[in-house]
Amino acid sequence: MKYLTLIITLFSINFNYQENDKLTGRYYYLIEDNNSYILKDKITFKDSVFAFDNKFMPKGRISYGNTILLENFINTDLIITISKDQIKKDTILFYMHDKKSDDYLDISSGKGKLIKIK
Repeated sequence: MKYLTLIITLFSINFNYQENDKLTGRYYYLIEDNNSYILKDKITFKDSVFAFDNKFMPKGRISYGNTILLENFINTDLIITISKDQIKKDTILFYMHDKKSDDYLDISSGKGKLIKIK
C-alpha cells in the first residue's frame, strides 16, 4: 500500500510540473511604444503553438529551452524571447529581436508584455 501511495504521489508531482512548464491560455499582446504599452491583439497558447485572434495572422511555433522562443509571425524576421521564469506569472515580459542581424538574440529591438486573460 505504501508503494502505491508513493507512485500516485510521484505521478501527481510530475503532471503538475509539466503543466507549469509550458505556456497555455489566452493573453493580451501589448507592445511598448514611447514608454507606454499599446494593445495589439489577443493571443492563445496551446503546448507548442500559438495563434492570434486576428485570423489573418498565421499560427506560430513555440520552442522551449532555457529561453522560450516565439516564431512565425507575419513579419518572419521577428522573434520573441521570454525568460523561462516568466511562465508562471500573469504578466509576462518579453523582448523582440530582428533575425536579420547575425547575433539577433543578443540585441533587443523592442519589448512588450503578455497579460493573462482570466
